[in-house]
Amino acid sequence: MTNNKALSGLGLAMRAGKVVSGDEIVLKAVRSSEAQLVIIAKDASANTQKKFRDKCGSYKIPLVIGFNREELGASVGKPERVVLAVTDQGFAKLILKHVGIMSEVEYIE
Repeated sequence: MTNNKALSGLGLAMRAGKVVSGDEIVLKAVRSSEAQLVIIAKDASANTQKKFRDKCGSYKIPLVIGFNREELGASVGKPERVVLAVTDQGFAKLILKHVGIMSEVEYIE
């Protein structure tokens, strides 16, 4: 299933040390243009979604709003996660390729 491939790609990126999580750390990665892709849980607060939508828009970083916090956490082997950033271009492309096919994910460039 495509959904699993996107989350598997996220897990691979995490094991390679190419994923950062947490509000402030992800914001720092976006500001430094280190982040290649930002993923936000669809059950994140409206305020969190708006903050990252605006920040990623101004820095031209792809943003995916989808999955839920349990799925994101499980994919990276941690407890619930609301926001993640992929810092490697190759992993970001791999995840976006699988996410682009999914209908329940909102994708913003």
